[in-house]
Amino acid sequence: MADREENISVPEFSCLLQTDPQLRKYEPDFKRRYELLKKQLFLLEEAEGGFDHFTRSYRTFGVQRRPDNSLVFKEWAPAAEALFLTGDFNGWNKFSHPYSKKEFGKWELILPPKHDNSPAVDHNTKLKVVVHTKEGERLYRISPWAKYVTREEKSVIYDWVHWDPPQPYMHIHPRPKKPASLRIYEAHVGIASPEPKIASYTNFTFNVLPRIKDLGYNCIQLMAIMEHAYYASFGYQITSFFAASSRYGTPEELKQLIDVAHSMGIVVLLDVVHSHASKNTEDGLNRFDGSDSCFFHSPPRGEHLLWDSRLFNYSSWEVLRFLLSNLRWWMEEYRFDGFRFDGITSMLYHHHGIGTGFSGDYSEYFGLHVDEDSLVYLMLANHILHTLYPDCITVAEDVSGMPALCRKVEEGGLGFDYRLAMAIPDKWIQILKELKDEDWDMGNIVYTLTNRRYGEKCIAYAESHDQALVGDKTLAFWLMDKEMYTNMSTLIPLSPIIDRGMQLHKMIRLLTHGLGGEGYLNFIGNEFGHPEWLDFPREGNNQSYHYARRQFNLVDTDHLRYRQLYAFDRDMNRTEDKYGWLAAPPAFISAKHEGDKVIVFDRANVLFIFNFHPNKSFQSYRVGVEAPGKYKIKLDSDEALYGGHGRLDHNTEFFTEAQPFNGRSNSMLVYIPCRTAIVLANEEIDYCY
Repeated sequence: MADREENISVPEFSCLLQTDPQLRKYEPDFKRRYELLKKQLFLLEEAEGGFDHFTRSYRTFGVQRRPDNSLVFKEWAPAAEALFLTGDFNGWNKFSHPYSKKEFGKWELILPPKHDNSPAVDHNTKLKVVVHTKEGERLYRISPWAKYVTREEKSVIYDWVHWDPPQPYMHIHPRPKKPASLRIYEAHVGIASPEPKIASYTNFTFNVLPRIKDLGYNCIQLMAIMEHAYYASFGYQITSFFAASSRYGTPEELKQLIDVAHSMGIVVLLDVVHSHASKNTEDGLNRFDGSDSCFFHSPPRGEHLLWDSRLFNYSSWEVLRFLLSNLRWWMEEYRFDGFRFDGITSMLYHHHGIGTGFSGDYSEYFGLHVDEDSLVYLMLANHILHTLYPDCITVAEDVSGMPALCRKVEEGGLGFDYRLAMAIPDKWIQILKELKDEDWDMGNIVYTLTNRRYGEKCIAYAESHDQALVGDKTLAFWLMDKEMYTNMSTLIPLSPIIDRGMQLHKMIRLLTHGLGGEGYLNFIGNEFGHPEWLDFPREGNNQSYHYARRQFNLVDTDHLRYRQLYAFDRDMNRTEDKYGWLAAPPAFISAKHEGDKVIVFDRANVLFIFNFHPNKSFQSYRVGVEAPGKYKIKLDSDEALYGGHGRLDHNTEFFTEAQPFNGRSNSMLVYIPCRTAIVLANEEIDYCY
């Protein structure tokens, strides 16, 4: 094995260096990471017959029904003294069904079928694992591999429910192809209705999916699906990793949701939380076998002080089995199309990003403060997912800016497809909080939107769920505040605050969409300027659902201006679908004029012009453009349909002159009203995307 390791080199490291020669200095780090990955793959091959078999461990752990209807129960509880199974099936007898001890901390129990040949445990009945510890404790636990857990109305603790329906849902529709331009609708099933209650998978399937399709999004990122006991954790304190949350309905109803999305050509990503786990013991993973480690590092390494949660031991064989099989389970059983990995920064560094400001200095990304166990876990996860599912999409939530995060594993990268451009929403909030309109810095805005690692794809967004949470404000609220409650009717004239808010809401989104990345994300409801923040029922608000909902009824009301913002968001996505700027190379910025407050750039042979000036319109403004020909307006934020002032004539044809300008070969004169954004396309180019 030692000889084997010495010969390992990163096969495509030269490709990474072509993009970023400064990384050569850290070649030993890249080599070591890649060696650790290859070693892990070699060990998987040797011990488990390869990763394909290893990652299907959800077929052998937990509870499995054999063809003869006998049931096999299997757990990993290395510190336990004895394991028993109890439940409705044996009248909750604590000792009648002991597990047999196997090697490597495994335990197994086989239940033969009943006399009528039906399984010994009925579908939809409750179970518990009884764990006896070496210290003489008796603990009641849910299997870490439980596929369904529910909670009685008055209860605090979740129950393990055996899920084996007589007629399981069968997927009908194939997975759609991976989109070249990723337009993501980030959504939470529970809040996806105007009613003050927990909304259902079925509501989402029949009431929300058609809206998402109409809006032109081709990808949904579903939050809070993995079971979490505390609803207000927003789905980030996971208790049961293999269970789809029962608060929205059954596993079969979630499968139907994904299948219907696929029928609309929409891919579905799962917001996966492998960065940490809930501290709960009775319905979580914590102290499953009575020890303070098992799935986690022992404290202090195994505890996240800010999140008050447990941290996985990614060097443990059985933890790798559990987490990698978990990814496979969501891909196979539910047919998700990929994942948004939460909390990557916490995983990558021993300091978890706590109290650390990342300056971008490369020494921050290499060395002893990097947790290579979890880094190699992420490389392994991406390698396996992309090998088994070539169209799989993985997105990293990382604030640190780790180089090569979104480069192929073969280049020494971590293998993600995209990273979230987390600096962009922060910049917009900062501008709206701190600056007057006349003090907006065009150069600084452009810098923030374009400051990304070349060759690593970004998902740009003006706001996500983070900005919608109570304690913060959405962009619409920053812009229009309490007037959203009184002045959003089209039956009354536009007030100055609503006018400014409407126009800037559209411009901020279009600028982010066109310039900020290779994908775009919107959070449910924000496309129409949802008037309120998001706050889940909790003690602090008397368990109220008032803010844990999305008021789609506002869009459906003809005389409210929310409808106009919705229409703009829809047409922005549809325009991108036609011209494909997200899939194109980064934009060429030909103007960022501070005095005029004008930004001009072209991307995918489409010209974007923004006039952020609060009151100055320009009659004949020269703009540079590369491709010569005749241009026409394809999207105009000032159109009356979108709550604008309708100052532009869409029949106007703009002809280029062979007059180089601002670094472009040609130029033309355009009229750009104040607080307006327009997209022009060349009528003489065949846009075949």
